[in-house]
Amino acid sequence: MSAKQTQQPSRSTKIALTIAGSDPSGGAGLQADLKTFHQHGVYGMSVVTLLTVQNTREVSAVETLDPDFITRQIAAVVSDIPPQAAKTGALGSVAIVECVAKAVETFEFPLVVDPVMVSKHGHSLIAPEVTEALKQRLIPKAFFITPNLYEAQELTGLSIHDEAGMTQAAKQMMEMGAQNVVIKGGGHPSIGYDLLACGDGTEIIATELIDTRNTHGSGCVFSAAIAARLARGEDARSAALGSKRFITDAIRTNPGLGEGRGPVNLFTSAERYISEG
Repeated sequence: MSAKQTQQPSRSTKIALTIAGSDPSGGAGLQADLKTFHQHGVYGMSVVTLLTVQNTREVSAVETLDPDFITRQIAAVVSDIPPQAAKTGALGSVAIVECVAKAVETFEFPLVVDPVMVSKHGHSLIAPEVTEALKQRLIPKAFFITPNLYEAQELTGLSIHDEAGMTQAAKQMMEMGAQNVVIKGGGHPSIGYDLLACGDGTEIIATELIDTRNTHGSGCVFSAAIAARLARGEDARSAALGSKRFITDAIRTNPGLGEGRGPVNLFTSAERYISEG
């Protein structure tokens, strides 16, 4: 091969893109997404939306990037290395939601939206106007949306206490435009399961209750696993169920890092969950 020649990537190489914030501790955000893609045998690309100062104990500062710079990042990577799937994470402002929503209008591949609005313990992470922007601009473009129970309540205005409430919330999000929905019930004091809505059907995904505080980044990892499996060509149901098995194992085998809420195990192999999908 001459110096001017370059080896082209294999046509079988699967590619996924994350559009998300940075977690310097490596347990959540785009860092966790990229590790999850890798564990699924998928080449990962990342567009940074915001920077944080955080560790397992706290988030002490957040700085959002200029929306035009985010738009240019997306255009650069998608025009050169088109992915088979993408996901969004923390977006942080109305302007960023708007620029991402505009960019994904050109996507010819599925988009997974992890709303990152409310923590699994019920603490708000974004302003109300950002929630409204997500509802109006981004959710209608989602192939999959993966809210936790509190985020589902914020998006729909419903008070959810049981399977019937989760089903109604999923229906409303599909009416907003999302094609598939997983509502995560983990962390809620009375609901210990997830609800999956695909097409016209819904089903409960039994959730193993694991006694650990080390769940930092679990929502990011779950949505990234769905994106990775979609990039590999799986359908929505298979991607969701396999990703649930993957994140459950990652929580169960967490490495116990840090003095606060530590990360899940991102050395977990995804191979068995891919073959089972």
